[in-house]
Amino acid sequence: MNLIEWLQRIMVGFGAAWVMWLMIGLSVVSVAIIVERTWFFWSLRDNVVVLARDLRGALLDSIESAQKRMAASPSAEAAVVSAGLVEAHRGPKAAEEAMAGALALQRMKLERRLAYLGTLGNNAPFIGLFGTVIGVVGAFDALGKAAETPMAQAASAAMAPQQVMSSIAEALVATAVGLAVAIPAVAANNVFQRVIKSTIANTDALTRVLLAHLHGEKEGALEEAVSDIALAVAAEKSEAKPAKTNGAQSKKAATKDVDEEESSEENG
Repeated sequence: MNLIEWLQRIMVGFGAAWVMWLMIGLSVVSVAIIVERTWFFWSLRDNVVVLARDLRGALLDSIESAQKRMAASPSAEAAVVSAGLVEAHRGPKAAEEAMAGALALQRMKLERRLAYLGTLGNNAPFIGLFGTVIGVVGAFDALGKAAETPMAQAASAAMAPQQVMSSIAEALVATAVGLAVAIPAVAANNVFQRVIKSTIANTDALTRVLLAHLHGEKEGALEEAVSDIALAVAAEKSEAKPAKTNGAQSKKAATKDVDEEESSEENG
């Protein structure tokens, strides 16, 4: 018995039923992930427009007010901005790095278990096709065995054996099950990926609001420091000028006294 006959006997012996049971098990896991991810994204929903407006208003008040507002939001965007607010006292660069790290963690949470949906959506049709191939092999094997007897040879010209028809039907069912498992997984994965992309875009918008505020505060502090230095220099110059003027007047007075003494000596 060669390798092809051995594989054929294995396929025919097991049939395509195990492939369909495997697909059903994978579909149950897929549905569970879809339900869990739907609930997870629903729990993170928030009005980002209102959140950005409140963030601007809170930043004008204080960093603590902004932290309280972000803590009240369940969204992933607020969690990222909260990480930046914690490091806001260390400057815009530190806040930006903190928000980048928080965004990476949030992305991992958002994309959790989605790789399973993507893999199942891409490979479920091939698993179903594998079951189809097994069913077709079983159909031809049954047809070959039926044609071995003279009675079956005469009947095969009129109609195919019942076993052959059952094998073909089983093969088509395997294909249908594979498609039925793949389509919801692909659709759900695309929807979730779209939500993740939107969340990341909203997060970028909110982080820009915080960074703009921090950069504005830094520039304002720098301008204030430069103004203080300019005022100090001006004060020093104003103090030094009278002293210089008084010195010149004293020198002029001393010169005048010397001239008067010389004049008096000449007259005497």
